[in-house]
Amino acid sequence: MTIRVMLVDDQVLLRTGFRMVLAAQPDMEVVAEAGDGVQALEVLRSTDVDVILMDVRMPHLDGVETTRRICGGGQPEGAPKVLILTTFDLDEYAFSALKAGASGFMLKDVPPSELLAAIRSVHSGDAVVAPSTTRRLLDRFTPMLPATAGEPARPELERLTDREREVLLLVAQGLSNGEIAARLVLSEATVKTHVGRILTKLSLRDRVQAVVLAYETGLVRAGGAGA
Repeated sequence: MTIRVMLVDDQVLLRTGFRMVLAAQPDMEVVAEAGDGVQALEVLRSTDVDVILMDVRMPHLDGVETTRRICGGGQPEGAPKVLILTTFDLDEYAFSALKAGASGFMLKDVPPSELLAAIRSVHSGDAVVAPSTTRRLLDRFTPMLPATAGEPARPELERLTDREREVLLLVAQGLSNGEIAARLVLSEATVKTHVGRILTKLSLRDRVQAVVLAYETGLVRAGGAGA
């Protein structure tokens, strides 16, 4: 099955580079491009897209609001998956895009092999939260997000066992399943089972939403420490 990809970025040179990388893949096809969110929404009305590579900072309509309009804060059936591409130092609202329904984020200077793997993962229904950058991104940007201030704690957190709560804390700090397994002296399969149960108990779509929830509820504070 060919993955239909849309590129949304106001920098033509970047779109050209991404298009060249994707064109070399037998299972991917760039079916559309847009220079801002307004154009992207217009194109989506007449083009079937599986995965959108979405910039954050664009004129007219930025990537956060565009993602919100596409995903509605979740992942409606049939809607394309959104993968945020951020420069990190400039894109203070990448975290907000995850809240808006994006399936993950990657840095724009990510190696091509990792970008391709991320597109395939998102297309298959998984979330892509780059473990090496999650903690730095959230530590820096969470205090800047007024939408997270004063929100009541989720009573669903009480459904978690002590071990599940421990796993959630480590997920929120940007650790991969393998790193969590090493930290807790568990098998990676066991960690994956715990993560699945956490998502089910908290009615979360994916790992991205688990990270967002942990910060919003104060389970993890900016700085990465547990509450």
